[in-house]
Amino acid sequence: MQLPSKRSHCEVLFINMFEAVLTEGKTFKHIIEAIKDLVGDCNLDCSEEEISIQSMDSAHVSLVAVRLGSEAFSTYRCDRPNSLGISTSNMDKILKMLGDKDSITFKAEDDKPDILTMLFESENDHGAIADFDLKLMDIERDQLGIPDTPYKCTIQMPSSEFQRIARDLQVLGDTCTISCGKEGVRFSVSGAIGNGNILIRANTAEKDEESVVINMNEPVELNFALRYLNFFTKATKLSNTVVISMSPDVPIVVEYPIQDYGHTKFYLAPKIEED
Repeated sequence: MQLPSKRSHCEVLFINMFEAVLTEGKTFKHIIEAIKDLVGDCNLDCSEEEISIQSMDSAHVSLVAVRLGSEAFSTYRCDRPNSLGISTSNMDKILKMLGDKDSITFKAEDDKPDILTMLFESENDHGAIADFDLKLMDIERDQLGIPDTPYKCTIQMPSSEFQRIARDLQVLGDTCTISCGKEGVRFSVSGAIGNGNILIRANTAEKDEESVVINMNEPVELNFALRYLNFFTKATKLSNTVVISMSPDVPIVVEYPIQDYGHTKFYLAPKIEED
């Protein structure tokens, strides 16, 4: 009798594992591209409901929060909650080899605790399948409770427009004043070479993603570092719209919805002007 081999076979059946197939692999590629300049190392937190990332930048000025619900994946299995420590720059290097129409299969097993396997598969019948093993790291958890703040002003606008504003105004100065009032939302910069103001008014377009929707309970005016706002706009590929939420004396939230199953959110503390 070959009892050892039989026991070995049973053990394999009960190995805890994480496996998820993301048909639109480019979504995850764009997430890593969007956060890698802010977050060097972070945990991919996997649970039965979702994959999430929550991490502060090295200066502890901004916070990144990513969520992909299990419904985003064509196949999703997570036997137990697990945190996979990754280097975003190393992950980005691997994802550069992903085709725009490739799917990604993620696999992590308890018997290989230091490895995250990723399979890239083309949708073509004769497409290649590439597999990569990313070495994982033990990253100290820095999970922060994000309060459910009722914001005084919320702006939904085309993400490409917000990207253009942040890029253009950075030429003039380092600090952007965002003020939400009756006339609309004003982005202002004052610098050594001059001043600039861009006013965005609420409007309705044929396509929802091209509309500007402003909900304001009271006027809000805050100052933010343009350098960080430009970092956030690297998530433009993830969504046609961006949602900006503000309240006095609390961090701004810049959210890029990912269809109806996830988001990438950036939190940034306002700058305090000294007298």
